[in-house]
Amino acid sequence: MLPRIQDNLRESIRAGAVRVGPFLAHFDAHSDNPFMNYAVPDDGAEPTAAEVEALVTAFRKRSRTPRLEYLRPAPPVDAALAAAGFEVDQLLPMMALDELRVPEAPTGLVLGPATSDEDLLAACVVQNTAFGVEGTAGEPDVARQRELLREGGVVVLARLGGEPVGAGSHTAPRDGLAQVAGIAVLPAFRGRGIASVVCAELTARVLAAGLRPFLETEPDGKVTRLYGPLGYRTIGESASISLR
Repeated sequence: MLPRIQDNLRESIRAGAVRVGPFLAHFDAHSDNPFMNYAVPDDGAEPTAAEVEALVTAFRKRSRTPRLEYLRPAPPVDAALAAAGFEVDQLLPMMALDELRVPEAPTGLVLGPATSDEDLLAACVVQNTAFGVEGTAGEPDVARQRELLREGGVVVLARLGGEPVGAGSHTAPRDGLAQVAGIAVLPAFRGRGIASVVCAELTARVLAAGLRPFLETEPDGKVTRLYGPLGYRTIGESASISLR
């Protein structure tokens, strides 16, 4: 399944992406956040030093940090990037679902799709706050969520007592797959099982659409504490590599 996931991740940025040798590079016009600006190598890529240098130049001229995301193993890519001074930022577990186990929701928690600008902004505020994104969520964030919806993805917003407390999304279907991502809960409401319910809701929506869900997560207790109990298992790792 890993090659299919890599193809899925590459296709998710193809629209509007810039081709640089054996790389597809995505640049966000509104934000220099490294997580929104990255390149993905082609399958079987064996980049030369000149091609890596060209990729770095493409990032630098846009005032973006040169950064790549791809699935390992990819020894030629690893070697070429290391030779150019790139360093590993994160190695994230990539997970796929065996069988969904739905958790019990906290009393009073209400989940539903975010479709209005008001709800999409609320989801962005939750995610930016939870992930420590600087600045105030605004129209550029909502525009990104709108594009996700236009492509066929889903954004879910969780409210407790009427207040937005959690959010998440899944990508548009590609090659029979959809990625569950952006699971976020405001710090004051963590530890109540909200993240598990949000993830389960998104996973159920992916399955109901006849697709296979996958996700990547931090290499910490979430693998066993959050996603494992829902039925996910680790099948590989995703590398995030950048040049400072």
